[in-house]
Amino acid sequence: MNRAVLDDGVSGIIRSRTIAASPQAIWDVLADFGSLSSWADDVDHSCILRHGPDGPLGTTRRVQVGRNTFVERIIDFDPPVTLAYRIEGLPTRVRTAVNRWTLAAKASATLVTLTSTVEVDAGPLSGAVEWMACRGLAGTSDRLLAGLAHRLEDTHV
Repeated sequence: MNRAVLDDGVSGIIRSRTIAASPQAIWDVLADFGSLSSWADDVDHSCILRHGPDGPLGTTRRVQVGRNTFVERIIDFDPPVTLAYRIEGLPTRVRTAVNRWTLAAKASATLVTLTSTVEVDAGPLSGAVEWMACRGLAGTSDRLLAGLAHRLEDTHV
C-alpha cells in the first residue's frame, strides 16, 4: 500500500508488507534496536548510543549509511504493536522525520506497516523539499521492509 499523508505541514508515505512470521518474531527483530545493520542491506553499521533513562523510550542508535550518519531516538514503544523513532542528522531544511512501525496479526502472517513522516521548513522550496524527502523515504521504507522480510522468511538465517 502506498499513499501520501498530508496534515498540518507534515507529509509522509505509508508502505506495508505482509511477512510470513508472527508479530512477536517481527517485534523481536525491530526491538533489538542496535542491530539494524544485521537485516537492513543499505545500513553499513548500527549501534546503541544511549539507553533510555526508564526503558526503551529515549534510547538512541547511530546508523551509518555510506558517508551519512544518523541518530535515531525511540519516541513510541508499545510491544508488540508499535515502534517509532525520530531521525536526526538529516539536511537542515528537514525539521523532523519519523519512522513508525506497526504490526497487525493477519492469519499466519503479520501485516507490517512503515509510516514515514517529514516536516520541512516553510519557504519557496518547501513543496519540492517535501516531495524529494518523501520520495527518498519511500525507497528507504521499501528496502527496510524487504530486509525485514528476508531476515524473517529466510529459514537459513
